[in-house]
Amino acid sequence: MEPTNETADPVAKGVLATARQSWKDLFIWKQRIVVTNAYGETTAEWARPAALRNPISLLAQLSGRDWLFFLVGFAAWTADAFDFHALSIQQVKLAAYYNISKTDVSTAITLTLLLRSIGAAAFGLAGDRWGRKWPMVFNMIILGVLQVATIYSSTFQQFLAVRALFGLFMGGVYGNAIAMALENSPVDARGLMSGILQQGYSFGYVCAACANLGVGGSDDSWKTVFWIAAGLSVGVGIIRCFFPESQQFIEAKKAGKAQGHASEFWRETQIMLRQEWKMCIYCVILMTWFNYYSHTSQDSYTTFMLTEKELDNSGASRASILMKVGACVGGTIIGYLSQWFGRRRSIVVAALVSGFLIPAWILPQGERSLSVTGFFMQFFVQGAWGVIPIHLNELSPPAFRSSFPGLTYQLGNMISSPSAQIVNAISESHFVTSASGHRVDAYGSTMGIATAIIALGIAVTTAFGPEKRGREFEKTKPAGMNLVQEGKRLDDLEAAPAPSAGRRGSSEQNQSSESKQRLIQRPAAGAL
Repeated sequence: MEPTNETADPVAKGVLATARQSWKDLFIWKQRIVVTNAYGETTAEWARPAALRNPISLLAQLSGRDWLFFLVGFAAWTADAFDFHALSIQQVKLAAYYNISKTDVSTAITLTLLLRSIGAAAFGLAGDRWGRKWPMVFNMIILGVLQVATIYSSTFQQFLAVRALFGLFMGGVYGNAIAMALENSPVDARGLMSGILQQGYSFGYVCAACANLGVGGSDDSWKTVFWIAAGLSVGVGIIRCFFPESQQFIEAKKAGKAQGHASEFWRETQIMLRQEWKMCIYCVILMTWFNYYSHTSQDSYTTFMLTEKELDNSGASRASILMKVGACVGGTIIGYLSQWFGRRRSIVVAALVSGFLIPAWILPQGERSLSVTGFFMQFFVQGAWGVIPIHLNELSPPAFRSSFPGLTYQLGNMISSPSAQIVNAISESHFVTSASGHRVDAYGSTMGIATAIIALGIAVTTAFGPEKRGREFEKTKPAGMNLVQEGKRLDDLEAAPAPSAGRRGSSEQNQSSESKQRLIQRPAAGAL
């Protein structure tokens, strides 16, 4: 951000007032920043967004070590997505294998999403307290074991129990993965890296769809896909064992000059929740919309092509792969543009465009047409999603960038957990006539109406919400260290002798005065 020294109207107080201010700022190209001096006095100024830079030069800003951490985080998120979509894209096979309805199969998706928030809280807080490494290692290996347990579930009740437990451990991956991958990225590169990182989810879907295409359409071929998923998860966990702890976490912990205690950590967590509860609620609402957006537009899309569009397993799999390639491309491009265009503006525009594309998304016939329209639909759906990792990181309390994004994301997942089940239930209770004249489940119209409502909800919620683009993470201490440091600083100040009169005292006073006049700039909080 480039300060312009132009004074802005003060940051509004109160939810309604700040929401109005956020809406107004959405149409102002410059970004409001808060300037704070050492006395704690704040003023608002306008800053000009940095010019859009060549993406190659942005990628070159990351050191080899930064790239290694980013790639491990990306791999963990990809494996996590593969594990999840191994089920969602094979609902038709699983329904035939267990002799149940597709709505019954989607109950497993609901249970997985429902319990992810518990895992996000437990492993996110562990990541903030003890580091990113071992919580992720434990997560990934257990996920692989649970994929194997899914294969050996002889009854559907056993299958549901294992998938519920799977959701518990799956919830811990996202927060630690994005914190590890993004916390060392240079400020200018964060939008681009966020867009690339988020597409680990879409890339995981592509890999799962490729596996589904390779194993064929027989009823028990789903087990092979789950074996592949287990190998990926365990592999990422083993690879993570050979990488050190996040360097930024290590340096921040050293800067704390104390190991801290669990009591300080939990005290600081409680203080954060008391101070940031409005931001927590906002981010949970936003993530609820986004998770409905994602699951409604993709989880039943393969089923939609197999039933309503009457494609075979190979055609539906190929169309799903191309659809998610569009997601990878869109998420990367729009995430990159958000560094210049703004996080909120990028999300709002992408959501609205996806809403306008819905008729072209569900009306065509044939694999080729569905592949093209699916590509562009997911380009904008996951384009909006591409901004989310860095947007959540910037909105997070700085010391809680592992737990806050993961927890708010997974709470949104929990609330939206019935999405696939709702789509399947409504679709299977309403019918349309296919191109061949058969009476089929109404997946297209159900997904279209639901996605239109959700896209509008995302646009409105984001337009009235906060933005902290350009926020710096580098000097933040780990959770639990801040209170220790504050206490030591106060003790030092109270124990320090008063400056003696004369020349030395005058010099120290002048130096202190000059220090207090130095200004600290940070993005305005916006709404909330």
